[in-house]
Amino acid sequence: MNNFLEIAVDAAREAGSNLRNEFDGPKKISYKGDVDIVTESDKRSEAIIVSKLRSHFPQHAIVAEEGGRGGVEGAKWCWHVDPLDGTTNFAHSYPCFAVSIGLVEDGEPVVAVVLNPVTNELFTAMRGEGAYLDHKRIHVSPIEKLATSLVSTGFPTHQRDSNRNIYYYWEFTLRSHGVRRDGSAALDLCSVACGRFDGFWEFGLHSWDTAAGMLIVREAGGVVTDLAGLPYRPGGPSILATNGHIHSEMQDVSAHIAERAASAPL
Repeated sequence: MNNFLEIAVDAAREAGSNLRNEFDGPKKISYKGDVDIVTESDKRSEAIIVSKLRSHFPQHAIVAEEGGRGGVEGAKWCWHVDPLDGTTNFAHSYPCFAVSIGLVEDGEPVVAVVLNPVTNELFTAMRGEGAYLDHKRIHVSPIEKLATSLVSTGFPTHQRDSNRNIYYYWEFTLRSHGVRRDGSAALDLCSVACGRFDGFWEFGLHSWDTAAGMLIVREAGGVVTDLAGLPYRPGGPSILATNGHIHSEMQDVSAHIAERAASAPL
C-alpha cells in the first residue's frame, strides 16, 4: 500500500503544481451542458495524473472526471481521480479547489490523497493506518450536538431545478452554528476529518468526488453513510460524513426534511 500512496502523492503534487501555476492566469473555459464548467487546466491535470498512474500500475482501472476510463468492469483495483475538484471556484479565481485521488479495492477505498494546491495542505490515508494532514495524524472533532456544530454541503451545477437540497440547507442552518458551501466536496470531507467541520452532506456526487475523502474521514475516526444511515459506496446518491457524535441526529433531521420536501414545491 505504501507504494500506491507514494505514487498517488507524487501525481497529486505534480498536478497541483500545474494548477497553482495556472490559477492566476487567464482560463480557457468550456461547458459540459448549460452550466457545468470544464477548463483546460482540468484536462491537463487529469492527463498528468492518469499518465503517472498508468505508467506504474498498468493493470489498474482508472475512472477520472474528464473522460479517463479504463478496464473498470471486474477490476480489483480502480483509481478514482478528480483532477480539479472545485472547477467553478478555479475558473472564478476563488482559491478553494483540490486534486483528489482515491484507490478502491473490490469496491472499498484503501488509499486516499487530497491536495489543496493553494495552501499546499496534503491529506492522506491508508485503510487501517489513520489519516494525516502534512504527515501529522488528524482526528474528527469532539462536538456532540448539531446545535453547536459547523457543517457543510454543496449544490450541483446540473439539474439544479430538481434538487431539493435547499430544504436541507435551510433546516440545517437553523439547527446548527452554520452551514458552509465552499464548492469542493473533497476539501469538505477533509475538513470533517481534521475537525474544521463536524458534518457534511450532499446529493449526486460521483465516485471521483468522494473515494478519497470518505476514507480520510473514516481513518480520522468519523462515520460515512448515506443520509438514511445505509453503507455508502463511492458514487452513491447521497452521502453523510460526520464526526460520529452528531451522525444519528443529522440522519433524524434528514428523514424529517425528506418527508416534508417530497411534497413541497421547488
